[in-house]
Amino acid sequence: MNVEDKKTSKILLNELLDRHYKEAEEAKTRGELVAWATSIAPQELLTTMGIHTVYPENHAAAIGARKCSQEFIDYSEAKGYSVDLCSYARVNLAYMETLNSEAGNIPKPDLIFCCNNICNTVIKWYENIAKELEIPMILFDMPFNHQYEVNDQDVRYIKAQILDAIDRLEAITGKKFDYDRFGEVMRVSSETSVWWKKAAMQARHIPSPLNGFDLFNYMATIVCARGTEEGRDLFKLWYEELKEKAEAGRGPWKSGEEKYRVMWDGIACWPYLSDTYKVLKKYGINMVTSTYPDSWYIVYEENDLDGMARAYSSNYVNRNLDFGVDNITKLVEDYRLDGIIYHSNRSCKLMDFRQFEVQRRVEERTGVPSVIFDGDQTDPRAFSPAQYETRVQALVEMMENRKGEGR
Repeated sequence: MNVEDKKTSKILLNELLDRHYKEAEEAKTRGELVAWATSIAPQELLTTMGIHTVYPENHAAAIGARKCSQEFIDYSEAKGYSVDLCSYARVNLAYMETLNSEAGNIPKPDLIFCCNNICNTVIKWYENIAKELEIPMILFDMPFNHQYEVNDQDVRYIKAQILDAIDRLEAITGKKFDYDRFGEVMRVSSETSVWWKKAAMQARHIPSPLNGFDLFNYMATIVCARGTEEGRDLFKLWYEELKEKAEAGRGPWKSGEEKYRVMWDGIACWPYLSDTYKVLKKYGINMVTSTYPDSWYIVYEENDLDGMARAYSSNYVNRNLDFGVDNITKLVEDYRLDGIIYHSNRSCKLMDFRQFEVQRRVEERTGVPSVIFDGDQTDPRAFSPAQYETRVQALVEMMENRKGEGR
């Protein structure tokens, strides 16, 4: 067995992320096109065209995790951006001007690639970048699914935008679109999504072989490497590692027992990632799942543009309240959850406003207790460690009472 074979998925994860940023910088230096894209956009088109793509949300999260976000937020707010604007946007809009961070750098874009299936804030955020830098922007408008399923009319509308984006990319690059290559990228992207989901689903075992906060770490790669064979192989390896642990009956920690299994709803508090994790572990709580695994489960048949259009409109945050409640209810059952932690993320207004109703309905259906804590994905001022631990303590008490009642 050679050295490469002995590498763990965690080592390969870090290597892949380092290479992702390095190659984008090198491409920019060579004069090649670099795109900034939203996290769940049809990257298959950019990968097919050989356009190096980086993701401002990923980068902002990394800045937050390195506890550097406040300086960027201060910079943006001093320029007049509102404190109510998404903190990812405030971090990125500041970085766009300073182009330097301790968390690593991404090159200035030549093209903006925006998809609003995650939120509508990204439209104005990315429009602003395109206007200030005087570069083209390709926008995919994904209608919110007020009906339970994605309807055929919306699929036709989104498919037409994909075809139009191909025409625009041909005009921007001066190259013909390679449909054979496109089919291959589509296949690899779907395979990567499948392995990501299969790995995450290993947490259904009791005890879970997965420390759920690893989902947040591996998530960076499902964003930036979904259309690559390296990304697919990484998640296949992670799945195999977790499967081996599960079969051996090993839990998430070398020391400590998995006493309670919970779901985390919402984005991580990146500046407090370690703090939030340690409080849960202190009480024997393992975050075994979240709504994230399904968000990047973007699967369709090779060369099926209708299927691709439907898949990109189907992610959790672009679905109605009934779907959200059903989805979490199923997670409660599949992962045999003892409780739910809802992160009321100041940056995500849509999700915040509906979170209380989702919480009420899910608890009514399942009887599983839950708590909501206030925070933000990258603005450290919106999070209180004391409030967070108090809410976790309350959840422990409710979960323990429920277990005492034999439920």
